[in-house]
Amino acid sequence: MNIYVGSINFKMSEAELKELFEGYGEVASAKIIFDKYSGKSKGFGFVEMPNEAEAKKAIEELNGFEVQGRKIIVNESIEKPERRRDFRGDNERRGGGDRRDHYR
Repeated sequence: MNIYVGSINFKMSEAELKELFEGYGEVASAKIIFDKYSGKSKGFGFVEMPNEAEAKKAIEELNGFEVQGRKIIVNESIEKPERRRDFRGDNERRGGGDRRDHYR
C-alpha cells in the first residue's frame, strides 16, 4: 500500500521516515519529495508498505502523531489520474484555434 505522509519536518531524512514506519512492519520504500530547483523538502513524502494490514495500522496510529515538532498527516495515497498532454491541435478540437488569434 502506498501511504501519503504530509506536514513532515523539513529537516527529516528519508531514513528517519522509513524508521518511523518500520515500527509497524516491513517498509519497501520511503521517499520525501524535494523541490527540483531549490533542493529543499516540500514537507511531504510517500511510504510503500507491502502488507496492507500493517500499513492500515501505521496510518491509524501515526495520523496526527507529533514527529520532530510537527503533527504529521498520514493517509492512503490515491493515484492522480494521468493528465492528457496533447498540445497539437487540442485547441482546434474545442474550436479555439491559435491562442494568438484572441489578441488580434
